[in-house]
Amino acid sequence: MQTLSSDIVVSSLDQAPDFSEKILQQLAAEQKSRKRWLLIQPISNTSMMVDSGTVSMPLNLIMVATLVGKLFDVTFIDERLGDKVPEDFSGFDVVAITSRTLNASKAYKIADNALRQGRTVILGGVHPTMLHEEASSHCTSVVYGEIESIWTELATDVLKGTMQSVYRAKELKPMSAMLHPDFSYALSSKNAKKYSTRIPVLATKGCPVGCNFCTTPTVYGKSYRYRELDLVLDEMRYHQQRLGKKNVNFSFMDDNISFRPKYFMTLLEEMAKLGVHWNANISMNFLDKPEVAALAGRSGCDLLSIGFESLNPETIKSVQKGSNRLGSYEQVVSNLHNNGIAIQGYFMFGFDNDTEESFQLTYDFIMKNRIEFPVFSLVTPFPGTPYFDEMKPRIRHFDWDKYDTYHFMFEPNKMKGDKLLENFVKLQREVYKGRAIMQRMKGKPLNWIWLANYMMHRFTNKLSPEYFY
Repeated sequence: MQTLSSDIVVSSLDQAPDFSEKILQQLAAEQKSRKRWLLIQPISNTSMMVDSGTVSMPLNLIMVATLVGKLFDVTFIDERLGDKVPEDFSGFDVVAITSRTLNASKAYKIADNALRQGRTVILGGVHPTMLHEEASSHCTSVVYGEIESIWTELATDVLKGTMQSVYRAKELKPMSAMLHPDFSYALSSKNAKKYSTRIPVLATKGCPVGCNFCTTPTVYGKSYRYRELDLVLDEMRYHQQRLGKKNVNFSFMDDNISFRPKYFMTLLEEMAKLGVHWNANISMNFLDKPEVAALAGRSGCDLLSIGFESLNPETIKSVQKGSNRLGSYEQVVSNLHNNGIAIQGYFMFGFDNDTEESFQLTYDFIMKNRIEFPVFSLVTPFPGTPYFDEMKPRIRHFDWDKYDTYHFMFEPNKMKGDKLLENFVKLQREVYKGRAIMQRMKGKPLNWIWLANYMMHRFTNKLSPEYFY
């Protein structure tokens, strides 16, 4: 084991670690009783439509529970469902909390309380990874990035009671080592009915694209890793058997599932034989090819989430999103619609190149191309990204509760803040007016996307610029 500093443990897969898996198992067997872990998915404090209503099952925390459960007793709490986090942590040896930026303050509050009670407290997830020095002041240990790649060291130290401040892997493990997620940890909650019926699944990790506002390369690496196809397909078959039906709905949690075209296309060919339905986040770097959209439709895809981000070429260039080519936007949309695939389109505002015309261009594009589910956000420089470092002198505040992509972070060069928000509200109201919804959705299947539009109609009617300060 190589130590880069006095408090950061770095594991390396190319040398024999001091704490092997065999030694770990021996240590666990020597324990008089199994240590008790409490895993917590905190709710956020944002006032917007986040962590409300139906929520997705937290696959990352389920994977942590699966790993931890091999050696320890596990209690699983998802606060978004209404599960209560206890005030008294005396029944647990380890309290482990996952955190994004928008729920970091809530995670820290829970962690501070557990620390005061003498518990071993572990913080992981995106925010503790991006700001591990800040997170360290609220916990015993920070897991930097994914837990799978440092698990042997972490679990050994938990058993021995010799915790390090930060656990960070020098090299990330291949995804072939990923355990089959045990969903019973999440589904055992009395409030589990609040989970989306879409089952989360993971095929790949990492993204080499390197958009300067993205946290993925830091958390999961710039190298692109993927699971063997048989493992992904076996997981889908398991859920078909568990639910007693073929047409199970899956959501891929991958950041960029299509980056390796051969892998992606082979996966779709095999999925076409299963009879499942699925959706995913996807970059548009080769969706302009009709055969890709045709295969996606044949394999059961009913929706793809695409980050169009902007209709301004200078903006696309400034955020280094090379996979987006404005000239192919309409072709991508046409290819997907021709194969019965709906689009959840993401559009961001508040870039330095934005003007009032940016909003009109976006509205025209959405209405002309009948984007089924447009999602609008304000540019948010997330801590730890190159964009955050660049914009830090101009950021209005560092209240993590408001880092939900729906709060005004800084004033763009070409627009005053009040004009930005005035147009941001107007665009959302116009796109989600009743007649606009009918125009975009006419002839489309009557499904949950219609309901999402109705909910957005009600939500946007209540908006005002003051919401976003």
